[in-house]
Amino acid sequence: MAKLSRELKAQGIDIVDLSIGEPDFDTPAHIREAAKKAIDDGFTHYTPVAGYLELRQAVVHKLQRDNGLQYTPEQIVVSTGAKQSIANTVLSIINPGDEVIIPTPYWVTYSELVKLCQGEVVFVPCSIENKYKITPAQLEAAITPKTKLFMFSSPCNPTGSVYSKEELKALADVFAKHPQIYVMADEIYEYINYVGKHESIAQFEGMQERTIIINGLSKGFAMTGWRLGYLAAPKALAKAADNIQSQFTSATCSITQRAAITALTGELTTAHAMVDEFRKRRAFVFEQLSSIPGLQLIQPDGAFYMFPNVSAFFGKSFEGEVIKNADDICMYLLHKVNVSTVTGAAFEQPDCIRLSYATSMAKLEEGMKRLKAGFAQLS
Repeated sequence: MAKLSRELKAQGIDIVDLSIGEPDFDTPAHIREAAKKAIDDGFTHYTPVAGYLELRQAVVHKLQRDNGLQYTPEQIVVSTGAKQSIANTVLSIINPGDEVIIPTPYWVTYSELVKLCQGEVVFVPCSIENKYKITPAQLEAAITPKTKLFMFSSPCNPTGSVYSKEELKALADVFAKHPQIYVMADEIYEYINYVGKHESIAQFEGMQERTIIINGLSKGFAMTGWRLGYLAAPKALAKAADNIQSQFTSATCSITQRAAITALTGELTTAHAMVDEFRKRRAFVFEQLSSIPGLQLIQPDGAFYMFPNVSAFFGKSFEGEVIKNADDICMYLLHKVNVSTVTGAAFEQPDCIRLSYATSMAKLEEGMKRLKAGFAQLS
């Protein structure tokens, strides 16, 4: 959808792009200055595969400060984006035939990496009534002797749902009965949380030694183009990830690493200011979408997405073209309304579409105006 949006914009068509999953803010100035200084100071050579020791110490500091979790630098592997951290995790754990449980909706890369390792994906559909979060009963029912890994995100892309401490504890109680299962906790949206303190499943007894925390700088620090993610894991798994990464990319950019040290050890004032702005946008977009008859949606507790159910419009038409599914809704909105969204089918939820509110209020106002008119003219 982003590609199609760019193509239409190049033709001079005014597209309101609500498909992109990245903050529209610039990287904070103090982080940019740290990168410039790193260049002047000569940090332009190869680094250890897992990242500079000072950076891994900074990650350890962050995990203690923000999450109350104790790690050592040997348990940290820094990668070229959180996506590579996830890839390192799956490649380190999954062998052909191993089963991986993924609650849906989910971020699309999870299942593709499992397939790459010839693992078996076990999707667990989650309902809008439970804010698209898996229940302990659903988790227990999905586990078999072949289950090796559970993958989830909180806050979640695409739904914006956030697991509470109580909900995570209930899941941890299930895992306690199945010691063969690792848990990959994708916490990349950690700072973009509207309901209180972020909670990690690694905090519960027995969980840290089987949990791989995935995080990075792209969302909370508006550093998408810098490409830096990291994992925190048991030492044996971190070592395996280090070995795998050494054969793919080696270390990530040295300048990005030096900037990351400043980001992780500095004040979070700019991150909090960004979240305050996202909170205003969330309120506006939720109010506007809630006023459209037929849309079903929850107010997200984190991230910067809305994930409305649009199935009430299936079977309706405009100018003779019948809307059959979410894919059709997205193409209709793009070509007839000039608003770019993403089909929920990409996230294993074919009744929904995803909209990002990580753009200016002016664009959101225009986008909501167009969406209201677009849905209203379907009959």
